[in-house]
Amino acid sequence: MSSNSASTSAEQLAIDGGQPVRTAPLPWEFPGAGWMNEEERELVMRVVDAHSPFRFYGPQAQHMVDVFEKEWCEKYGHKHALGVSSGTAGLSIAMSALGLGPGDEVLVPGYLWVSCVSAVVRSGAIPRLVDVDKTFCLDPNDLREKIGPQTRAVLCVHMSGAPGRIDEIAALCRENRLALIEDCAQASGASFKGQAVGTFGDIGVFSFQLNKNMTSGEGGMVVTQSDALFKRIVALHDLGYPRTPAGRLDTSDPNTQLWGVGARMPELTGAMALAQMRKLEKITGAMRGAKWRIREALEGTPGLEFRHVPDPAGDSGPFMLMLLPTEDHAQRFVDALKAEGIRGPDGSLACLTMRDWGLHWYSNIPSLVNKRSNSADGFPWSHPLNSFAEQYSYEHGALPECDAMHARGALLTIASVLKDNDINDIITAIKKVSRAVLS
Repeated sequence: MSSNSASTSAEQLAIDGGQPVRTAPLPWEFPGAGWMNEEERELVMRVVDAHSPFRFYGPQAQHMVDVFEKEWCEKYGHKHALGVSSGTAGLSIAMSALGLGPGDEVLVPGYLWVSCVSAVVRSGAIPRLVDVDKTFCLDPNDLREKIGPQTRAVLCVHMSGAPGRIDEIAALCRENRLALIEDCAQASGASFKGQAVGTFGDIGVFSFQLNKNMTSGEGGMVVTQSDALFKRIVALHDLGYPRTPAGRLDTSDPNTQLWGVGARMPELTGAMALAQMRKLEKITGAMRGAKWRIREALEGTPGLEFRHVPDPAGDSGPFMLMLLPTEDHAQRFVDALKAEGIRGPDGSLACLTMRDWGLHWYSNIPSLVNKRSNSADGFPWSHPLNSFAEQYSYEHGALPECDAMHARGALLTIASVLKDNDINDIITAIKKVSRAVLS
């Protein structure tokens, strides 16, 4: 074969019959899972050997959740932190802690996760959609336009591992006396200009589910700087009441006689989370380093636009978000990358179009689009105090910028255990596909 023929064969896309860049799958994208070892095992076995998996009392309580909360506050500058059973539960607790309900609206971005809007709806309040900007997070300009007489809170979601313009969003909330909830589920370990996520608003919520930067399988954290809010959060995450030093329910304070959700973090979860938190910097450092090495190698590629990250040093790194010229380009780009071997094991979501990113987009959530209810009377949509939202639409077309990103976006997950050859193959494949698809 002549050198020209070999060169042509190497450049032909694998999707069109050419030679793929790689054949081995990329590593699984679950960030914390790749770092599990003896540290997790040792802490979990302490709890098992002590026969004390409940955090508040037991034969030989190991206080894993207590230590986890203490070390988290010391590391990230939160005054109060509370381990909970999941990030989803944490969001509902945040809504209740702020007293949100019928007659209130909460402003939410169109690029989010279903749990965000679920927490608003189940509180009895109404979600109002706000567009995103090139950060893929809340657009402060559209946020300002959407603030109305019923607005009580803003839910800012640090999507895909990096904060957007959180400083401007926090300033807007202060200016308008609105509560600010930070959803940090995908951004554990992230920061903005040296300040940890979760410290800009009234309440921050983290998740430690398997897909997140650190994991205990399930589990989450609710943080706040407010003593008064923390008292409510503690009662709400339990059975509606605080606990005595002996771990028994204390019903004496009328300010914390509430209705709890039983979302306590067990000691086994706390042990896993504690071990993972102690290596979170290494996990996010590995993802951030790999991601920005890839991005820098691809800067200036015609037709390929990257998400704007205002503070790259604070990016926790689990996703690389891209925009292509059109929806057709995005689909062809992703299909071609997968054929080149830029894909994970079976079941992985390593590389996909944003259209395939499911419940992360407002218009992909049928319960929201169709204003479904858990109750026969249609609550909260049917509540008289929520009549102000009768004309709110959640159908595709409500948010132009969001819809454009949904249509022509692509996503690459950045595994926390990528090796040099994996990174080089990703760069080679994207360059190869870009030359063919975007030229």
